[in-house]
Amino acid sequence: MGRYIISLIASYFIGSISTAYLVSKKIYQIDIRQYGSKNPGSTNVLRVLGAKPAAVVFALDLLKGLLVVLLARYIGGENLALLCGLAVVVGHDWSIFLKFNGGKGIATSFGAVLGIAPTAALWTLAAGVAVIAMFRYVSLGSITGAVMFPLLLLFFDYPAKYIFFGLALAAMAVWRHRSNIKRLVAGTENRIGQKSRIS
Repeated sequence: MGRYIISLIASYFIGSISTAYLVSKKIYQIDIRQYGSKNPGSTNVLRVLGAKPAAVVFALDLLKGLLVVLLARYIGGENLALLCGLAVVVGHDWSIFLKFNGGKGIATSFGAVLGIAPTAALWTLAAGVAVIAMFRYVSLGSITGAVMFPLLLLFFDYPAKYIFFGLALAAMAVWRHRSNIKRLVAGTENRIGQKSRIS
């Protein structure tokens, strides 16, 4: 039980490390939370700072989720990996270092699901990318992928604990995107390629 608690706490703190905030602050001397959508995530970094820093942020956020899951599996097996996968995303979304605010968890969630169910994760990625390419809304692609993941787990006949894991991740993703959903319905959501200037 002790190693479970320590692993979950460590996973939360690892998730809480905001790479978007660190990259923008340490390299570009800005607080990404003051620009664009004000969200400390790779999409806002893309709009404000460009493709290269956004790719770095996305990759680091993905690695957070993947490495936590792989390490948790090594320490305590699949059940611990599932729990720590959720904990690292909770940390990213509600970071203790950002006063319990944070990103929207898509890259970190993808890293976690890549470590848990790689085939379903890749299908999820393909669906999300296809939606983004078709409609040019990153948020819509992210939501689509998040919602599809538990359905894919069901399709591939994963045990119930994996389905609950996927549903929990999808619920967090949809909740974190609630403002985007409102803008999508209103037709005011930013499309990919739209820039936000630093002033």
